[in-house]
Amino acid sequence: MTAEQRVAVLQEPEHMTVETRPVPEPGPGEVQVAVRAVSVCGSDVHYYDHGRIGGFVMHAPLVLGHETSGVVSTLGEGVEAPAVGTRVAVEPQRNCGRCTQCVRGRYHLCPWIAFFATPPIEGSFAQYVVVPATRAHPVPDALSDDAAAMIEPLAVAVHAAGKAETGPDARVFVSGAGPVGLLCLQVAKARGAAHVAVSDPVERRRAKALEFGADAVVDPAAGDPGLEPVDVVLECTGVQAAVDLAIAATAPAATAVLVGTGEQVTLPLDVVQSRELVVKGTFRYAHVYPAAIALAASGAVRLDDMVTSHHDLDGAEDALLAARRDPDAIKAVVRPG
Repeated sequence: MTAEQRVAVLQEPEHMTVETRPVPEPGPGEVQVAVRAVSVCGSDVHYYDHGRIGGFVMHAPLVLGHETSGVVSTLGEGVEAPAVGTRVAVEPQRNCGRCTQCVRGRYHLCPWIAFFATPPIEGSFAQYVVVPATRAHPVPDALSDDAAAMIEPLAVAVHAAGKAETGPDARVFVSGAGPVGLLCLQVAKARGAAHVAVSDPVERRRAKALEFGADAVVDPAAGDPGLEPVDVVLECTGVQAAVDLAIAATAPAATAVLVGTGEQVTLPLDVVQSRELVVKGTFRYAHVYPAAIALAASGAVRLDDMVTSHHDLDGAEDALLAARRDPDAIKAVVRPG
């Protein structure tokens, strides 16, 4: 008799159901993970609200969720580690391993990448998922299940800071105090930044940025913030006005990393050229999960403090609506078990 599990499925925008489906079994080189926590990402909310993000469009019901932790429950053929019972943070992507990008180490840019909760790939609002064994990263007991799930967005911040070459004594400007912005702030501080300023139009979010270690906060509607020019910009919104403010804050030869996803923005080419700015895009991450786990385990990044609500699988829709209903919400966590 086939074992069954419960999954939360987005049938169409603003309509979720909980279904019973077969428990997935791992194939060669894979592990089955019993899911313990899934933190909600802005992309999950975008699919719930609109059924799409840019060119990624839902054409069929979709299981959301990709920020995932759990316990290895079954090993596929040929897998020796991680062992059954190991607590893991799931890196939610599977690449081909053969294309030019994979061979060059940029597996996150693989044209055949399969990423959780990106149509048509199912996500982890489920009791069990199957992933390549190499994408189930062991986590220490010092990390809670919630924190282990949030290694995924932390990996985004670690990857962005690496692209920016954020280091000791840097002056950093983080645009946006949502979850990714707060993580970029903490990673910059952990890497030794001398001063980190955070911009957000919402007063509550600016207050949160101060709680998480910002040296200064900026209301973008208040005019010239009077900040010294910065060496690094981490733009986490994808919103035109925020991009404009972030670029204006740069010193000559600064690096601006575009982290936030937007439909289309323009850059002031005269400023980019006259200051010889380095502008970089960033897409997800690669090779950073071990570093993100070590950083979280060190206590330099406060993941648990970012969790503002918990929900069971039947409450997955409430988790997606948490930010809309509660202005103080940062991270909602679904616990499928």
